[in-house]
Amino acid sequence: MSIDRLTTERENPASADIDAKSSRDILAIINTEDKKVPFAVEKCLDTIASLVDDVVASFKRGGKLVYIGAGTSGRLGVLDASECPPTYGTDPAMVQGLIAGGKEALVRSIEWAEDRTEDGVRDLERILFTGNDVLVGITASGQAPYVLRAMKHAGEIGAVVAALSCNPGSETFKLARHAIFVDVGPEVVAGSTPMKGGTAQKLVLNMITTAAMIRLGKVYKNYMIDLRPVNRKLIERSKNLIMKVSGCDRSRAEAAFEASGGKPKIAILMVILDIGRDEAERIAAEHDGHISLAIEAYRSGEIS
Repeated sequence: MSIDRLTTERENPASADIDAKSSRDILAIINTEDKKVPFAVEKCLDTIASLVDDVVASFKRGGKLVYIGAGTSGRLGVLDASECPPTYGTDPAMVQGLIAGGKEALVRSIEWAEDRTEDGVRDLERILFTGNDVLVGITASGQAPYVLRAMKHAGEIGAVVAALSCNPGSETFKLARHAIFVDVGPEVVAGSTPMKGGTAQKLVLNMITTAAMIRLGKVYKNYMIDLRPVNRKLIERSKNLIMKVSGCDRSRAEAAFEASGGKPKIAILMVILDIGRDEAERIAAEHDGHISLAIEAYRSGEIS
């Protein structure tokens, strides 16, 4: 597809004279356009949900979720993946982000990297990507050769492949089981896809990992209970979390935190059910980490 036919490259009538506006008026135009993004994402919820189901199934088989993109799209994938270990206590290999040009492209633009077709396959092979995994190709325009070749390879080896793009004619959709088209319309500045396109991608990626982690039992009520307390802030958050969820006082929360080996989820079970660490870990494992199910089963006498 010719680049000038892409939605992201078209002129936006709402910002046609933006160069002649005051700072306040420029911001108002940008803000008005940004408001359209969540509504565009809303139209994709069924497709995103189907992808989440496949991601959860892959995780339960020991597979991983991999994002791949170029430029801003790649950076957003790496960002979302990098937040999973501290937030949900996941292994860093479980959710990964790949970007054309490698780590250097995270801090400076390497525009030519997206044209290096075989690098996409090489990068997948480097992280030992298999047919048991899920690949999400992220590209606002939908044309990056690096992403397209990686998606084709992933499909050939039997992996679940998804595409996230803001253009209806995205080449990525031809290679995807899950085609997520977020119709945000033309950008405020024609071709500036880090704007509405980037915002849409960020929202969708957050949805994918958050929903998948909830489905895996890493959230209780609406608290992230599998966080990894690796610094003072997170240790304090963990202790506060134990108090909020269990209703205990600070001294008991601190004691449970220490006795659990610094695992908030296990500490919560220990306090709520008044049990030891070994028993808490056992019943959590028996319910795939879903402590709401573990608590219900323990109190009903289904487990002891």
